[in-house]
Amino acid sequence: MVDAARGGDLNVFRRLQEVTPWVNAYRRAGLAIGFVPTLGALHAGHRSLMRAARRECDRVVLSVFVNPTQFGPDEDLDAYPRTPEDDLAACLDEGVDLVWFAERDEMYPPRFQTWVAVEDMTRALCGVSRPHHFRGVTTVVPQLLHVVRPHRAYFGQKDYQQSLVIRRLVDDLHIDTEVRVCPTQRDPDGLAVSSRNRYLSDAERQVALRLNRALGVGRDAILAGDTSRSRVTGEMMRVLQPGGELRLDYLEVRDAETLAELSGERLEVETTPVVIVVAAFVGQARLIDNVVVQGRMAGCHEDRID
Repeated sequence: MVDAARGGDLNVFRRLQEVTPWVNAYRRAGLAIGFVPTLGALHAGHRSLMRAARRECDRVVLSVFVNPTQFGPDEDLDAYPRTPEDDLAACLDEGVDLVWFAERDEMYPPRFQTWVAVEDMTRALCGVSRPHHFRGVTTVVPQLLHVVRPHRAYFGQKDYQQSLVIRRLVDDLHIDTEVRVCPTQRDPDGLAVSSRNRYLSDAERQVALRLNRALGVGRDAILAGDTSRSRVTGEMMRVLQPGGELRLDYLEVRDAETLAELSGERLEVETTPVVIVVAAFVGQARLIDNVVVQGRMAGCHEDRID
């Protein structure tokens, strides 16, 4: 351990009351706090968030909490990978200053009754097949932000709907934290990095690659001038070929800023950026991916931060 104003070591805590004095000391010292909330099982996507926080902030705090309330009754809460030693090694590599392994009894103490909900934005897409998910996310995120009090919090574009929901939450509740959304990280074969990728067999991984290929087909069609939403999604469906190997949850083109459904057949990407979002089951893994397209001249801004 070192003085909170100097940094230099990795400080690891489990109890909320241990974290609070450190973040208070950071703020008293005038240090900007970057925060990366995670479920653990850290991978290259999390590392990219740590690096962004490291570049932009004086101190980096990372939380690990497999939040039970964002898992449905038939989902993978018990099987979700938990790798605390590897997580700490990754945090050391990336220069994180403080890791908080939050405890369930503090996040959801006995007689817990307070829930936070973001309404319209959570009812579509993942909110249909995972009706419990977003209430868990929008309840736990304010708790984490309240404890850490970060100047900036970092999320990945792969969880596109979640990132917009959290931005709405932060704005609506006047939380004094800037939400930063960083580009999706991909393995060399193009698969979006996810903790759930470890569920895939080699054969299933090859099937999962259809998601990224389909998004590329849709993006390229739009950039080539095809403004027909049905034609774009039809071309993507031919790549996905849903069936026994890949069970499609949804494939949609939506307004990139609000996730609202598009009112017409024509994609007006010169004036309204769109996001193509896809979710599918491959084996026991539910995988999501997306690509944002804005204007045929500007092209895709998937690789930009924010």
